Amino acid sequence: MKEDFQPVRGTRDFLPEEKIVRQKIVDTLREIFETFGFSPLETPGLERWEILSKKYAGGDEILKETYRLKDQGGRELGLRYDLTVPLCRVIAANPELPKPFKRYQIGRVWRDGPVKKGRYREFWQCDIDTVGSNSMIADAELVKVIDVVAKKLNIKAEIKINNRKILNGILKYAGIDDDKMNDVILSIDKLEKIGVDGVEKELMEKRIDEDKIRSVMEILLTGGSNEEIINSLRKIEEAKEGLMEIEELFSYLNLMGVDNVRFVPSLARGLVYYTGTIFEAFFKDSEITSSFAAGGRYDDLIGKFLGSEKIPAVGVSFGLDVLTDYLSSKVEKKRTLTKVFVIPIGTLNDSLKILQRLRDAGIKSDIDLMERGISKNLNYVNSQGIPYSLIIGEKELKENTVKLKDMKSGEEKLIKIEDLIEEMKSILRG
Repeated sequence: MKEDFQPVRGTRDFLPEEKIVRQKIVDTLREIFETFGFSPLETPGLERWEILSKKYAGGDEILKETYRLKDQGGRELGLRYDLTVPLCRVIAANPELPKPFKRYQIGRVWRDGPVKKGRYREFWQCDIDTVGSNSMIADAELVKVIDVVAKKLNIKAEIKINNRKILNGILKYAGIDDDKMNDVILSIDKLEKIGVDGVEKELMEKRIDEDKIRSVMEILLTGGSNEEIINSLRKIEEAKEGLMEIEELFSYLNLMGVDNVRFVPSLARGLVYYTGTIFEAFFKDSEITSSFAAGGRYDDLIGKFLGSEKIPAVGVSFGLDVLTDYLSSKVEKKRTLTKVFVIPIGTLNDSLKILQRLRDAGIKSDIDLMERGISKNLNYVNSQGIPYSLIIGEKELKENTVKLKDMKSGEEKLIKIEDLIEEMKSILRG
């Protein structure tokens, strides 16, 4: 039965129509990343469990969703749940790397969590990180990358920004004990999903005093413009350092021409390793509620891996699967990237030579492999959305020509074989 051959729940097959969209996204991201000075890095999907479960890595919440296994030698392993922890391991293993170290990585990650629209158990992350710099320019640069990606992919986006120092300062101001901070932040991180009542209920279940909860929520839900919200928080001395950083960040973003950013003091980003700037980007015109890009500053994590000095770092991750889900409904679907389909009519040997000339010139070309008649071949070309067919018959060859058919307009014309490559290049350039 067909059901017996479906992929594992939370994973997907990508047929050409979707894979072409994904490939376009990856190509766009790679080009932008490299434009901003980031270099490629690759790490294994499998990591040692001791690396994934380090105290200062993802935290208990994410370990619950981590795939854990043993190899035949009895070694404890796990599938990576993000690309940040492997990066930290690489930096720890290669301390001689010059700083700042700016890298990008595009690859699969796995989490055994709930499955919903835009969220899967096997998914791709597309990460950029700057390691070794404390400058807020590095943070601003990543937000600018999000902005450029959104514009290149025609995404109507909103970028939400906060600073963990501000959030921690608010919690201290409200009287939250240090040992309860992470628990409270994990609950606040669910604000968009479960609402104010849900967060308050969860915090009470965590034995947080009701007056403290009310104080925290009142501050976090302050409305107004970015400037108005910042001004409303100036009374909180504990948040002073974070406010200075967020104002510096906004000054750089203004210089870089980023104007779709909103300061949201309740933005938490649940992972425990964030230390400063945090940000998430969302679609403004989609039922998909998951962010398509998220990240922040994690100045302590790499140093904790090394067990020595602090190494500043900031990064952002783009969700390829979420971007694919969004763009698949908005772009023209293609079943193939082939531009020209060669149809031999009793001229196979000569047609193969012409096909090779097309391919040598970088023109994406294919040829009939099924020995079908011209009518069935043209039906096939139409079904695949290939824009041009090249009909090569004995009559045409005697006249040193081939017949090019525009599959959209139906127009046909004869082209001299010696002119074919230049003619095709001109037509495909539009």
